Amino acid sequence: MRFTMTAPPLHASRWFRVAVPFALILCWLAWGTPTLAAGADLGKEMRLAATIGDLETVTALLDQGVHVDSANEFGKTALMFAVESEDLETVALLLTRGANVNARTVASCTPLTFAAETGNIAITALLIERGANVHDRTRVGWDPLMIAARYGIPDMVEQLLFRGADPKASDRDGRTALMLAAAHGQTTVIELLINAGAEIESRDVEGETALLIAADRGAWPVVAALIARGADVNARDQMGATPLILAASQGHLEAVRLLLEQGANPNIQDEDGTSALMESVLMEQAEVMRALLAYRANPLLTDAAGRTAADLAELNGNREAVAILTQDTGP
Repeated sequence: MRFTMTAPPLHASRWFRVAVPFALILCWLAWGTPTLAAGADLGKEMRLAATIGDLETVTALLDQGVHVDSANEFGKTALMFAVESEDLETVALLLTRGANVNARTVASCTPLTFAAETGNIAITALLIERGANVHDRTRVGWDPLMIAARYGIPDMVEQLLFRGADPKASDRDGRTALMLAAAHGQTTVIELLINAGAEIESRDVEGETALLIAADRGAWPVVAALIARGADVNARDQMGATPLILAASQGHLEAVRLLLEQGANPNIQDEDGTSALMESVLMEQAEVMRALLAYRANPLLTDAAGRTAADLAELNGNREAVAILTQDTGP
């Protein structure tokens, strides 16, 4: 049974905090102890209360026998909602009342993986103190460290590493926290992970290293950080592409220049015989072409079909590329 009440124009969340406890009191006065059999979804009410930090209602519902780990259809508990809302008080209350700190949703998310997404250090510390497993993973294979690295939360990464998180662990695609940080340009996190023992040359299922991933994304600060820590500037993925080939194929001029300055070989070809110069021609990246030629990229190399960079330029009607290449190979 629902009660309709009028109220002054309060903010919606404030009104909810006032109305729900009052409605529950009326229910208890009228019918005694509320039960699920009476038709009310008290588990849902508790999760809603936990989401908005309504400690009074959460406490009252728990006192009336609602299970602390009551979950919705996705397996999400009140503790998880409180973690997402970054409500330390509600999190502490639920843990004190016996909430499962390692509960999982249908996607295998845990309270700690939710905390890693929000970056709340205090809640993370509390969860770990109460026994949260830093090695638990989501359905895609991400552990809390990978999530914190992906989102670039240095304090969280430091905390998880201190608590024993494994910087060498990988997800179902073979990607480590270092690779996820590289893919999202998280330079500060890169340094923390390497200092903790992350493997710079670790490869994912496609044979990509953190440097290959960063170069493909054009994250030149990450490229610089990885090279400074010893990453192989001429590493090759399963298709034979190097960081330079990948950066050129995406038109990432700053990354191309940096790689060349750090000794990348401009004349390595992938399995199809494609060089970084050919990629820059195909992508119509004139400045990238000039940078490669300045570092002695060979315009006479041929791909698997016997075509040079100039041939590719002609085929694609790239007159600017033809002019640049003709000038470079001319007498």
